[in-house]
Amino acid sequence: MAEIPARMTAIAIKEAGDPHVLVPEQRDTPQPGAGEILVKVETAGVNRPDVMQRKGLYPPPKGAPDIPGLEIAGEVVALGSGVTRWKMGDKIMALVIGGGYAQYCLAHESHALPIPKGLSMIEAGAFPETFFTVWHNVFERGALKSGETLLVHGGTSGIGTSAIQLAKAFGARVIITAGSAEKCEAARKLGADVAVNYKTEDFVEMTKSATGSKGADVILDMVGGDYIERNYEAAAVEGRIVQIAFQGSPKANVDFLRIMLKRLHHTGSTLRSRSVEDKGAIAKAIGDKVLPLVEAGRVKPVIDSTFPLAEAAKAHERIEASGHIGKIVLAG
Repeated sequence: MAEIPARMTAIAIKEAGDPHVLVPEQRDTPQPGAGEILVKVETAGVNRPDVMQRKGLYPPPKGAPDIPGLEIAGEVVALGSGVTRWKMGDKIMALVIGGGYAQYCLAHESHALPIPKGLSMIEAGAFPETFFTVWHNVFERGALKSGETLLVHGGTSGIGTSAIQLAKAFGARVIITAGSAEKCEAARKLGADVAVNYKTEDFVEMTKSATGSKGADVILDMVGGDYIERNYEAAAVEGRIVQIAFQGSPKANVDFLRIMLKRLHHTGSTLRSRSVEDKGAIAKAIGDKVLPLVEAGRVKPVIDSTFPLAEAAKAHERIEASGHIGKIVLAG
């Protein structure tokens, strides 16, 4: 194994602002602490929280590096004290609290997963953040069951494309919203039963129509704003609405009577600030329940595009233009 350099290239955020504030610079290569592994990064996923961090709206939690990037895939090149799960040379994919946009990145050993058969290194770099988020929010918090209906907003995002595949694999019906005919068609090809173009169609109306007026059992929402009240309208009795982001406003005027009349549950979560133990538990569940589906070829990340690490700014331009279908990945 090649010697680990003392310095590495990482993408820094010069100041809060547009994509051009992302610039390559030299940083000290991190050293793994207790329970940590050092990974030579081959690929790193690009996600909306990275964009929010770059804009100064989502500061890294205490103890996290200021380098963006929440998911990586690569090779284990150093082990911290007490690490037993991995050995040098293992190829893994991992959820990280930051630092993914770099040549080397630390991960907690319990937040890494083996790269399953059939998944390329590019797909592996697009897996952890999205699949941890979908598994925890749709299946653990939202308790989606076979035979139920899931409504996903942003159906062709990395989250959306993963949620479609997982929900179908577990026997649910899927309705998605997206902003163009092309995106709706892409979602249907992935398995969505109904695709709603939110620019020309009403998702409340179409959800009720597709479910015989019953509504959606689980709604995964990353929009917020006026979608909050409309989600309550689109939900079934005993429906579960799970909030994972606010691309619109985190505030809304809502008639809460619907929560009582329909016995709704509105919950939500963020992933980055969760405890090491919480994220380890999600990783274990994914290893048990999701990786077998990946190995069987039933589920995998949809890749929109890849960019070299040094062109992280272009990757951010791509995600902010909202034309992408699936995940954007930094490779090499």
